[in-house]
Amino acid sequence: MSGFSLAITGFGILLVLMALRLPIGLAMMLVGGLGYIQLNGLDPFLNYIRTTPYQIFANYTLSVIPLFVLMGAFAERSGLAGDLFKAASAVVGHRRGGLSMAVIGACTGFGAICGSSVATTATFSRAALPELRRYRYDPGFSCGVVAVGGTLGILIPPSVILVVYAISTEQNIAKLFKAALIPGLMAAAFYCVTIAIMTRRNPTLGPAQPRVAWRDRVRPLLGVVPAMAVALIVVGGIYGGVFTPTEGASVGAFVMLLIGVLRGTLGLSGIAEAILQTAETSAMIFAILLGAEIFNAFLALTQVPTAAAEMIAASGWAPYTVLIGLLLFYIVLGGVMDELAMILLTLPVFFPIVTALDFGMPADDVAIWFGILVLIVVGIGMTCPPIGLNVFVVASLARDVPVTRIYRGVLPFVASDVIRLGIVVAFPALTLYLVKLLE
Repeated sequence: MSGFSLAITGFGILLVLMALRLPIGLAMMLVGGLGYIQLNGLDPFLNYIRTTPYQIFANYTLSVIPLFVLMGAFAERSGLAGDLFKAASAVVGHRRGGLSMAVIGACTGFGAICGSSVATTATFSRAALPELRRYRYDPGFSCGVVAVGGTLGILIPPSVILVVYAISTEQNIAKLFKAALIPGLMAAAFYCVTIAIMTRRNPTLGPAQPRVAWRDRVRPLLGVVPAMAVALIVVGGIYGGVFTPTEGASVGAFVMLLIGVLRGTLGLSGIAEAILQTAETSAMIFAILLGAEIFNAFLALTQVPTAAAEMIAASGWAPYTVLIGLLLFYIVLGGVMDELAMILLTLPVFFPIVTALDFGMPADDVAIWFGILVLIVVGIGMTCPPIGLNVFVVASLARDVPVTRIYRGVLPFVASDVIRLGIVVAFPALTLYLVKLLE
């Protein structure tokens, strides 16, 4: 069997195993290992697997992942998400759809101290959905807002997905964080505009609430100071070159722990739960990273990534045509696959193709720009049918709302995501502006 045929067969088997709900990390290890043995033999594979796990997990850069996860876990259990929602609702709750805009604003702030889309979605499903229902917001619309708001957990730096992308493609994490900020804030703005349009056309989706007097807004606004302070310390410190992303994550986790303890909202049981959640999440991510490394080694032996890049380069297709095709494929794939697995599975093939194309920019800029585009399409995939992981997270906590109704609430936001994706594709400077400004 040729290398190409073996690679296609491997992809097919991998998708079948995923459909059978085999853990993605284990599935990639199994398929990659068997493919490696088929191409290179058992002894070379045993030599490879003897040293590879240590080389991967001894990488200092990887320590940033559990630290950011721990910071988000402390934030979730410290009640900061509720404070962010209360502050935002005090400011804009009197508008049509104002409370749903408050969810978007709170998710934006929480994303700056969390880095996880699923954690953001789960947190605001508990913190915001009861309030939205109490004020007679449409259930499907409310659940859709929380689902798309959760994607801001990976779009607003720091982002665990961006860290994984940076490690996989050997890019600078700090530069990727800088590049993600403007597209992430654009996402929040586009979601608020979408809410305004939807509630203007159908006021019953999000009825306006009584205006809160300015004197009554002070206390909720003061409640967000700790969260914003942590975000400023971590993200500002990384942007300003005060410390590395790993150092920033450790400082953020410590400060978040300190805030929770001083506020009296984070006790010993909460700390233990946060540490356990961090261990479970980190173990899952690291298992996927190891599986992806083995599967990628198998793909490298087949020569498919190199051949695909050479074929595309020689085809004469316009660079933007190729890029749009890859992004459309990502959106389709994101509807049926976990975001982390999707990135690690496709980057070995797609990244060489993109960096070989001439977009009129240096290769490093193309790599950063493509990383943000991937981040956007991953966010779209997390809310798109038939899977849309965030939708199922919300559905698991709002069991009386049918999944189909949540998808109807999500679709207008997906349309706004596609428009935003087109703008970022057309204007790479939006992504690269802060990278150049803060060099």
